[in-house]
Amino acid sequence: MRSSHSRMLVLIFVAIFLCVCPGTPIQVQADNTGSLESLKISGSTTVLPVAASAAEFFMDMHPDTDIQVSAGGSSVGVQSVGEGTADIGMSSRDLKDVEKEKYPDLVPLVMARDGIALIVHPSNVVDSLTIDQVKAIYKGEIINWKDVGGEEKEIVVIGRDSASGTREFFHEFVMDKEDFVQTQLEKNSNGAVQSTVAQTPGSIGYVGLGYVDETIKPLSIDDGTNTVEPTVENVLEGLYPVSRSLYMITNGEPEGLAAQFLDFIISQEGQNLVSEEGFVPV
Repeated sequence: MRSSHSRMLVLIFVAIFLCVCPGTPIQVQADNTGSLESLKISGSTTVLPVAASAAEFFMDMHPDTDIQVSAGGSSVGVQSVGEGTADIGMSSRDLKDVEKEKYPDLVPLVMARDGIALIVHPSNVVDSLTIDQVKAIYKGEIINWKDVGGEEKEIVVIGRDSASGTREFFHEFVMDKEDFVQTQLEKNSNGAVQSTVAQTPGSIGYVGLGYVDETIKPLSIDDGTNTVEPTVENVLEGLYPVSRSLYMITNGEPEGLAAQFLDFIISQEGQNLVSEEGFVPV
């Protein structure tokens, strides 16, 4: 049975996650009373749900620990761990060459796999797009849903801000590093993209698989032969093309509490939490 300490942590996390203002990091932490060994984790909003869930369970097993988890984007996670303001950085993309040069001792650990789901408002009649169509929409070359088999409605393009690892991956994999349309609405988290699409008929966005729910409609990817749904099973089988690794990063080989926590993340119990949050275990 989970302790009252953990139930309080969950309530704090949910309240902050639902009410956080744009640009404000999401944070979850234990009640820091008494003599506790602490661990600070910062970065990707994609990895955040897994890290927060894992922190709760880990603190249940180790009540003398205090694990603080805050979001802000993959770039924030890399910088935080590189500069020593966090013990572990969360990232939903590979390290950039410039980051490797600036912080040569960073050690990334693949803790999960994820698919990037293209999402639209539930009222949208379009069920699938090709990668080329997605790219054309995000470049501003396709501006109306009627041009991809939908109703005559202007497309509202929603993406992520420049600190996002999800945006970085999308920019490289889907956009071939070409520019996004200037009218793109940039959001600072997966949750913000999800909620905006859910409230905006005509919109399109992209989120990690863990953020797909009944409030939005995920699109399949048409590869010219088949249409592939963005599901955990299809990512596991290598069928869904828009997928990536998720990382936890330390500055040097992990030691002490950081090593214990990362061992837990990649253990069977930790990987069960990865699955429960809608991601793909490794």
